[in-house]
Amino acid sequence: MTAAQRGTGQGTDAYKRFSELLPKEERENACSARVPKSQILTLPELRANPFQQRICHVFSTSETEDDSMSFEDFLDMLSVFSDSATSDIKSYYAFRIFDFDNDGILDRKDLEQLVNCLTGQGEGSRLSSTEMDQLIQNILEESDIDKDGSINLAEFQHVVSRSPDFASSFKIVL
Repeated sequence: MTAAQRGTGQGTDAYKRFSELLPKEERENACSARVPKSQILTLPELRANPFQQRICHVFSTSETEDDSMSFEDFLDMLSVFSDSATSDIKSYYAFRIFDFDNDGILDRKDLEQLVNCLTGQGEGSRLSSTEMDQLIQNILEESDIDKDGSINLAEFQHVVSRSPDFASSFKIVL
């Protein structure tokens, strides 16, 4: 068992779950195989997560940018979402997941996508543009310490540090 597996506290379970996502003929070589994003998204733990696409994107090391995952990627994901991950690690990855355009800041566009993911995409659940603007303004007033119109990682981690439920709610258990 590798250090990464021991770190998750879920080593053999993780390997079993990962290999089950592969076609039968590839299971013997699960350590060197890549599981397509479509298969990763079949995991019940991700199926209902509104950030499932972003989670795959952030943890995938695929050179073809297809968001497929290696076993190491899968372990990294489980490790970050485990109870043993520190709040700093969890907040770093949460920030990356919420940074939809991967530019290193959470700007109005990222925040709008974040809110839409949380409220659902349906017509009945979508906020009006006035409600969205007000909500984003409130988020920025609370979080944008340097008042530059966006939230950087340090600002995000500062806000998260004041949320006692963050670390316990940012998890996936196999």
